[in-house]
Amino acid sequence: MNIKSAEFTISSPNIERCPTDNRPEYAFIGRSNVGKSSLINMLCNHKGLAKTSSTPGKTLLINHFLINREWYLVDLPGYGFAKRSKTTQQKIDNMISSYILMREQLVNLFLLIDIRHSPQKIDRDFIDWLGENGVPFSIVFTKADKLSTSKAHDSVRKYMDTLKEEWEELPPYFITSSEKKTGREELLDYIEKINKSLTSNEE
Repeated sequence: MNIKSAEFTISSPNIERCPTDNRPEYAFIGRSNVGKSSLINMLCNHKGLAKTSSTPGKTLLINHFLINREWYLVDLPGYGFAKRSKTTQQKIDNMISSYILMREQLVNLFLLIDIRHSPQKIDRDFIDWLGENGVPFSIVFTKADKLSTSKAHDSVRKYMDTLKEEWEELPPYFITSSEKKTGREELLDYIEKINKSLTSNEE
């Protein structure tokens, strides 16, 4: 897929304020500091599209970006940010869960995981919650440039092996690096493939 245009559309405090058209939406989520903004900017080939910050946990709203005037890339707030107050985190968690469970336009959720870390309980709980609710999702391993190629693949294999303990069918996964643009084509091709299947289903 060739990204010809990527433009910020709206920041919404809840799903009622999200765009009302029926374009398909692909949402990106992960723990704070997983490299979400950098990944979005890399995918769209647009350095300042999603605001990167040295302070994690800055995304507090549902941010819609219109891509090629055909589909939305949605930047969701990170979950499990320790420095937020419990009230603020609860509000964000409610916003995230209502978007994921109730937003009909959501086609696929991309869950970002830092490739350098062993499986964290908070991520695993979130993955299991997605599975229990039948949410279509894919795992995106970020920051692959921080490891050698063999260590990166080894880390991913171990991660997916832990999922096999309880999951009969594993979700698709991608290995990415915003620095080196690793995985960009694979991710965009995956989105394009889903978009084409949606169009053929309508026909």
